[in-house]
Amino acid sequence: MSQFVLDKLQIDFNHDSISSERKGMLDNLVQTIRKEGRSRPLALNFICTHNSRRSQISQIWCQQLAHHFGLRISAFSGGIEVTAFNERAVAAMRRIGMQVIKRGEQNPTYLITSVAGYTPIAAYSKMYDAIENPQKGFLAVMTCDHADQNCPLIMGAAARISLPYRDPKYADDTAEEQSAYDTAVAVIGNELHYVFSRITN
Repeated sequence: MSQFVLDKLQIDFNHDSISSERKGMLDNLVQTIRKEGRSRPLALNFICTHNSRRSQISQIWCQQLAHHFGLRISAFSGGIEVTAFNERAVAAMRRIGMQVIKRGEQNPTYLITSVAGYTPIAAYSKMYDAIENPQKGFLAVMTCDHADQNCPLIMGAAARISLPYRDPKYADDTAEEQSAYDTAVAVIGNELHYVFSRITN
């Protein structure tokens, strides 16, 4: 697929920066994707409590990287509560070069893509089992400990993977806010790039 999809973004992928422990978790996701996607297109549903930061960032990266690597993977996200896609996270996606169009005010929809002409992702907060998300046969990727611990059963999931990320919310309204969100976007992007590069090798 077209290299320009990632070349347009202001980010460096460095798999050497990922710890051995973390690579073990990511390799588990790689093996699960290989197994479940061997004979069919695959859907990944990234799940966090509020579907406002980490799960949204993961969905966006997943869809862009699947397109880049030519994989039959569709990305979704959801929560166990509905809030809104946090504007700080949206701003961090803009800072790396993602194109963003906002529609609406309360729980707005953000149309996000890495390059003009590519079908954008419609990102907004919703329940993980919302009608627009896959209802069965998907991989549930739990991006926060709270949702992982408080939602022990994900109905319809073919497999469930725990892949928690630090919530950049800890830095809201502080001098570290922008850095925290930029780090979250970079870490999630780098780790999912590692996953998809391993799938294709």
